[in-house]
Amino acid sequence: MDMKQISKIVGQIDDFVWGPVMLVLLVGTGIFLTIRLKFLPWRNLGYALHSVLSKEARTTKRGTGDVSPFSALMTALAATIGTGNIIGVATAMFSGGPGALVWMWISACFGLTSKFSECMLAIKYRETNAMGEMSGGPMYTMKNAFKNKTFGKTLGFLFALFSVLASFGIGNMTQANSIASSVKETFGVPLWVTGIALTVLALAIILGGITTISKVSSVVVPCMAIFYVIAGILVILGNITNLPHGLYLIFGMAINPKAIGGGVLGTITVSVMNSVRYGVARGVFSNEAGLGSAAITAAAATTDDAVRQGYINMTGTFFDTIVVCTITGLAIASSGVLGTVNAAGEPLKGVQLTMAAFSSVLGPVGSLLVTFGIILFAFSTILGWEYHGEKAFEYMFQSHKYNIVYRVVFSLVVFIGATQTLDLVWNISDIMNALMAIPNLICMLLLSNVIAKEVNRFQPTVEKERAAYKAARKSKK
Repeated sequence: MDMKQISKIVGQIDDFVWGPVMLVLLVGTGIFLTIRLKFLPWRNLGYALHSVLSKEARTTKRGTGDVSPFSALMTALAATIGTGNIIGVATAMFSGGPGALVWMWISACFGLTSKFSECMLAIKYRETNAMGEMSGGPMYTMKNAFKNKTFGKTLGFLFALFSVLASFGIGNMTQANSIASSVKETFGVPLWVTGIALTVLALAIILGGITTISKVSSVVVPCMAIFYVIAGILVILGNITNLPHGLYLIFGMAINPKAIGGGVLGTITVSVMNSVRYGVARGVFSNEAGLGSAAITAAAATTDDAVRQGYINMTGTFFDTIVVCTITGLAIASSGVLGTVNAAGEPLKGVQLTMAAFSSVLGPVGSLLVTFGIILFAFSTILGWEYHGEKAFEYMFQSHKYNIVYRVVFSLVVFIGATQTLDLVWNISDIMNALMAIPNLICMLLLSNVIAKEVNRFQPTVEKERAAYKAARKSKK
């Protein structure tokens, strides 16, 4: 069997694990938990957003942990806000039509509850390692929460193994390759030069551990997100007259694509199933709700209550999909570039589609802005995923002593990712990324009673703090 056949088989496995069964399991778990929690994560979204933006979220005064609640969220967002927000949205809208954006929003709504649940459990069941650092995530939840310790440890080991393998591919090589390819295409810089620069920069930050990663993420993530959102809003405003038609296509093609899209979008023909599949898949790939990765970072937060930090980390899905992905989607829909072709007569898709949308208003600067967005988004993903992988690695060996080895190897793999296009490795890591979700979803479903009990226990605190906030606002008036 040659490499081409192996790649084909792995590609087919990848298509299967990210197929309808996995997507139904991911979204279905979110739906079940949302109903089980009486929609409280949705009802408390305003409280959660206020908590994130408060001054207190930037301090480490309340409770125990390694970094501030805001820093923990930004490090988690560093791993999730990535190429999926720029390239993934464009891919979903090309392959699934504009209606894919609606299904992305729907999956994100239920993803809020999944993200809340996995992060809350990670803090509730976290441990302190020999270095005095917090160690948590789905693997520790599985190990500590289940009465059957053999089952819990086995499930935890599988999650950790899949996380480590995924960290080198999805969290490292694919991101480094996106950066190097974009820099070469835009500025003509050789792949190996970008590879060396990325490796040195990654090594310098990663060797500092979670505190350094979180400091960098706390500055880079908000700045890059605001920068990208402002640029996207300018594009939407520049095409404001086309926005109503763009919204008509988005909502119309989510329900009845054939009736709406016939002849309107040139090269694009889709079905409702395709729209659902690509919208949900790219949405989950972007915000990682249900995969369990963000829960590893959430466990490092300084907090006095697991539910409080669960709500804070839950907003990651809101910012990632409802804000950033929506900006990309609306920019593409209002620009009229969906379904058009390039000079070679090939349909625009992926990053070309996003670049064309931004360039429709901003000219050549639009392509540059998208390129810089990819560089910053992808590099921050490398940093966030390093921490995820490191903690999973630590769990597998039940010791922090080998973490430095993981940090160095992870940084060196950045160079390989930047200089090589390894489709086989990417597909394998994509499979690992999907397999991470299975133990995590099983864990959340089995612990749904614990999640509901914790949420109900904390609700009076939410009401009390909400009332205090309203009273403070009235007194200022």
